[in-house]
Amino acid sequence: MPGMPEQLPQSAMPLLEIDVLRTFVSIAESGSFTRAAGQIFRTTSAVSMQIKRLETMLGCTLFVREARRITLTTEGERLLGYARRLLKLNEEAVSAFVTPQLNGQVRFGTPADIGTHILPGLLSLFARTHPGIEVNVSVGRSVDMIQRIDAGELDVALISVGNLGQDDSRGEVIHSEQLVWAGRAGGVAVERDPLPLALSTPECAWRRQALDALDRAGRSYRIAYSSEQCAGQEAAMIADLAVAPYPLSLVKPPLKRMEEGENLPSLGVYRIKLLCAPGCSEPVQVLARHVVAAFAAYH
Repeated sequence: MPGMPEQLPQSAMPLLEIDVLRTFVSIAESGSFTRAAGQIFRTTSAVSMQIKRLETMLGCTLFVREARRITLTTEGERLLGYARRLLKLNEEAVSAFVTPQLNGQVRFGTPADIGTHILPGLLSLFARTHPGIEVNVSVGRSVDMIQRIDAGELDVALISVGNLGQDDSRGEVIHSEQLVWAGRAGGVAVERDPLPLALSTPECAWRRQALDALDRAGRSYRIAYSSEQCAGQEAAMIADLAVAPYPLSLVKPPLKRMEEGENLPSLGVYRIKLLCAPGCSEPVQVLARHVVAAFAAYH
């Protein structure tokens, strides 16, 4: 207009996508592109592409990618605080207008050694996407989870296959992976004779697979450390007191997979099942589908 100063066009600032920020936070909290992919139900390649686009848009590197570990750069640490606040604000805004469609309670059971690489992110994401569903988590032995399902105390549970005295005919197999020998990287426990072992309780499937394999191979061993929790086995391995049978996905530095051969026999496959109570409610079915999808994406 005449007499009005001409305004210069302003370049639009790029917008951060909520979906990409959720991926970024998942990677930062899990320390792995693969684990984050399982938590948000995407492939690892799709997650990598999202982060590459985000780094290009911001003009900086957000993660330091090492062989077995992912860490945040200084710029990544700065973004993490903003990302968490933006995700929280997005949840508050949506909740102010959208009433949760599903409400109810789900009683979920799991052994301590199952899904430790998947469940934290899964449950966190489920709480955000289904805020009307309350999930109560119980931790115990697989055989106890089955008994509590039958007693009406749990709605859905994860169980490991092959435990002594357990009915393995029930439930759906949702995950399988290699059971391997693990020990301290650079340690000497694996070289000792008899072989020192860190094992769980006698009914544990990992223990039975390990002892059966050693007996078949004729390898001498001794049980040097026993613990009901896999954290106890891990402590013994880190201290280089023993080696242990372990799911491959749980072997993280300073532990390493021991090479199988003449001295260490193959252990076979470790399987996880999902068991639901009869006539479960819709909230239970929704959580069960999320659990199945999370384990499927982890492969």
